[in-house]
Amino acid sequence: MLTILNAIELSTDYLNQKGVESPRINAELLLAEILNCKRMDLYLKFDQPLSGKEKTDYREFIKRRGNREPLQYIIGSVEFYGINLKVNKNVLIPRQETELLVEEIISNAKDNSSLSILDIGTGSGNIAISLIKNLNKCSVHSIDVSESALALAKNNAIDHEINGKLTFENIDIEKFSQTGNIKYDLIVSNPPYISAQDYIDLEKELVDFEPKIALTDNEDGLTFYKLITENSRELLNVGGYLFFEIGFGQSKQITEFMKKNGFRNIKIKKDYQNIDRVISGELL
Repeated sequence: MLTILNAIELSTDYLNQKGVESPRINAELLLAEILNCKRMDLYLKFDQPLSGKEKTDYREFIKRRGNREPLQYIIGSVEFYGINLKVNKNVLIPRQETELLVEEIISNAKDNSSLSILDIGTGSGNIAISLIKNLNKCSVHSIDVSESALALAKNNAIDHEINGKLTFENIDIEKFSQTGNIKYDLIVSNPPYISAQDYIDLEKELVDFEPKIALTDNEDGLTFYKLITENSRELLNVGGYLFFEIGFGQSKQITEFMKKNGFRNIKIKKDYQNIDRVISGELL
């Protein structure tokens, strides 16, 4: 007989041997998913035995995590800015740092929530959906070069009953900028900002499972900042804002890109590790 406590302890040891960070928490979260309960509920029923199917399903989950597949892909969802979103291998897993980007936009909007927003590289739709949830009158146009990513973002929008407030387009930013008919009050992007050199040294979870196209530009990590900043002059209304999530050591160069292209009142927000993480500027 395998009880909940036995299963957790055995799985924790296995994940620890495989080099998984926080193995106990991973083991508990995966079992909670199998049992369709909250992680803390496990502590109230440690002596409960697992059924045959529960054991089989749990072993499969633990094996996948031992192979360093991200927890969020195994479970199929992630919490972001207070909402639950579906994720799969076609999209980057939303990070806590990106919540700071959303937070800064909401704070900057103040009472003016009727913004027209362009979300470049929407992925799972996490930024767009969070903004619509918190800025009731805003409209968001989300673009992504990946059809698979857009399909997931659309499903997330439907789940949160905001699909009518959010439009999607499968297009590259360069081609999109050439249309030039619509202007926006705000542009936001969390582009691929890891350099080709740094990508080589990333952890196994990132390199083996998360989409490379969402992580690196295969160059110096600054390609999309240059491109989006330059195109934003034609895509933004005068007085419009540009918001980026940025990587370690990039704030100085991106500040220069923005100044060169007519942006002023440039602000930088640090993350929880005191690293420059969000940059914004106003087009004057």
